[in-house]
Amino acid sequence: MTKLFTLPQTLFADPDFTIGVATSSFQIEGGADTREPCIWDSFCQQPGKILDGSNGLVACDHVHRWAEDIEMIASLNVDAYRFSISWPRIIKADGSVNQQGLDFYLNILVALKARGIKAYVTLYHWDLPQYLEDEGGWLNRQTAYAFAYFAEVVVRAFGDLVYSWATLNEPFCSAYLGYEVGIHAPGKVGKQFGKKAIHHLLLAHGLGMQKLREFAPQAQSGIVLNFTPFYPASNSSKDLAATQLAHDHFNDWYIRPLLKGEYPALIDLLPENHRPHIEDGDMDIIAQSIDFLGVNYYTRAIVTDDGSDDPLQLPPAPDCETTAMGWEVFPQGLTDLLLQLHRDYALPPIIITENGLASDDEMHNGEAVDTQRIRYLQTHMDAVASAAQQGVKITGYFVWSLMDNFEWALGYAKRFGIVYVDYSTQQRTLKSSAKALAEMLANRKPL
Repeated sequence: MTKLFTLPQTLFADPDFTIGVATSSFQIEGGADTREPCIWDSFCQQPGKILDGSNGLVACDHVHRWAEDIEMIASLNVDAYRFSISWPRIIKADGSVNQQGLDFYLNILVALKARGIKAYVTLYHWDLPQYLEDEGGWLNRQTAYAFAYFAEVVVRAFGDLVYSWATLNEPFCSAYLGYEVGIHAPGKVGKQFGKKAIHHLLLAHGLGMQKLREFAPQAQSGIVLNFTPFYPASNSSKDLAATQLAHDHFNDWYIRPLLKGEYPALIDLLPENHRPHIEDGDMDIIAQSIDFLGVNYYTRAIVTDDGSDDPLQLPPAPDCETTAMGWEVFPQGLTDLLLQLHRDYALPPIIITENGLASDDEMHNGEAVDTQRIRYLQTHMDAVASAAQQGVKITGYFVWSLMDNFEWALGYAKRFGIVYVDYSTQQRTLKSSAKALAEMLANRKPL
């Protein structure tokens, strides 16, 4: 018997509170022969970069199976589907528009509308066209303007079929993981790169917001950031200082420019060659009003000062529950994070745009029983409701992810989906968590 979710208090039971599932283009689409190459195609070709040596050329073959996937989403009784647009599927290397790529997404949007499912569309989820990376990628200021052009093409084409737009997903991952520590595409390594890349990403967000306001004024528009709440390993002054430094680098650096038009004060402490080049007017472009802030949360980090220049993030304690990623299960961290943001900033409405876990799911007798995921999602929904009770304005919650997919540098080794994907046959099977979610939402919806 499937264990059911229970609706956390009144927040999730409210029909105006949006509950959905999420994916991203490179992780599920495949269909690489119908788009330009992106930085992840190139990264996958480099030996040793992807844990299992795989790539995203086929992934979940969503390009060919989108219709059945939309039916599957509808069967879950969700209010909304969050997905991203593949930039290299839309804009060709010569700057012309790939109408076939636009039509692919238009078909999805029309199918969603016919089923009463709201479309939450992210313009950029990490798959930068390789032809732009060849010109410097996010280290080149012109990439921000190329993004604005891409945004205009997409927004004008999709019209009122999109309920909610996000400019970027997790620019921290694009800038820090991709341009500073090199574990994500394009794989650049150097502290002199990370802060420059994030400035151009945030500039792209601002320029993209201008296009959204002009061509989709009726839609909700914002950005999606990932956050890690940091906790000190002890109450020592050094550990407390290290924890604050980690927060400033990995959380505040991304939200403060958006909501206050400035970088954290530590920018003045950085070596000159690590600082971004900020032109007049940049911060105003970055800090224009947004309708919502997307918050992605998975786990917390415990920080200590080990005497090095950087705060040390400790591994989870041996006695705590962890996911297949080795991340601590800590739902209280989501409540703490939301309350901290609420204290520090005058926030727009919050949407939990990603929350979920990887578990070692296997098929047995035609079923995938993912009890840990059900428990994880339940406790984290409760954590969201707790923050709302304490005054945080939260309007939606999205499970990551709809289905197992290409998990970036880990390839297909980790399964985040509530739907099991057999990559050899592309068969989709609802896991216990998907069935529980569908039943919870069926009970929630008015007859």
